[in-house]
Amino acid sequence: MHAKALLTGWFSFPDKDATAGDVLALRRVEGVLRGADIDYDVAWSAGFRPAALHLDEARPAAYSHLVYVCGPLHGPQVEELHRRFAHCVRIAVGTSVPDPEDPAVTGFHRVLARDGPAAVTEPDLAAHAPVEATTPVVGVILGQDRDGAGEDDGDAAEALTRWLAQKDCARLELETRLDSRDWRLCATPGQVQSVLTRMDLVVTDRLHGLVLSLRGGVPALAVDPVAGGARVTAQADACGWPALVPAERLSDRKLDHWWHWCLTSGRVAARQIRREFLEDPEADSAAGLVAALSAPLETAGARGVRPDGPGGAEPSRGNGR
Repeated sequence: MHAKALLTGWFSFPDKDATAGDVLALRRVEGVLRGADIDYDVAWSAGFRPAALHLDEARPAAYSHLVYVCGPLHGPQVEELHRRFAHCVRIAVGTSVPDPEDPAVTGFHRVLARDGPAAVTEPDLAAHAPVEATTPVVGVILGQDRDGAGEDDGDAAEALTRWLAQKDCARLELETRLDSRDWRLCATPGQVQSVLTRMDLVVTDRLHGLVLSLRGGVPALAVDPVAGGARVTAQADACGWPALVPAERLSDRKLDHWWHWCLTSGRVAARQIRREFLEDPEADSAAGLVAALSAPLETAGARGVRPDGPGGAEPSRGNGR
């Protein structure tokens, strides 16, 4: 039988997950094997790569070598590899060795460790892995209705997040709620804005997700979760922002269209809206507040209307956050 290796690691076990470091270490090893013209397969966790080769599907007889990549060498799952692939030459590479006498360690014919009591410390394999292509960094601001205005459509959120999971991007879940005690949340609007301005794009179904993104000059792909349109639609119109998908027209095709626009022409459009916000800071309902406070009660617009110049009033277009 010609030499063929099965590459395994923490990413191979059914109840484990894959980390970026694990996968980069694997890609470093793959590159070395390809350069040496050595044939190999990779065993993946079914939860991470459902359509790939899984460890329980790999036939031991098909391999001459078993290679364990990255991670610490310990535990019954590693020991089981030694039993199942007993006929193979077993090599561990780029691993940590907490206990050199552990059966998980001693079962390997060779251990090329990155660290351990008896090992010379080496750089992790991920450090020299092939350079990955960069992807857009996308902030995601989604939320449930918090004030009884009826803006909670679980179907829209599910469709949006299902679509988003298929996009090649770095997703970062964000929250506009402030909390001075929870380290996971921002404590000030400035902290929120500092995060948003570092995004390439924000995907949101919240009014303030849209407004704060545009305030920072960042394009927002907005979804109004309410059929027929509500506050998100009204605010997109007020800001002159076209990248809005109504709940009743939500589809992958629509989302893909605005995704592409936001990452191209939308960058310039968002920066222009930011300039308009800065250049005309009084173009909102606060501009009429002093007049409303000074006016007699019966004309102050107490029932959702506002003074609109000397000629009268018109209904306010907003309805809250």
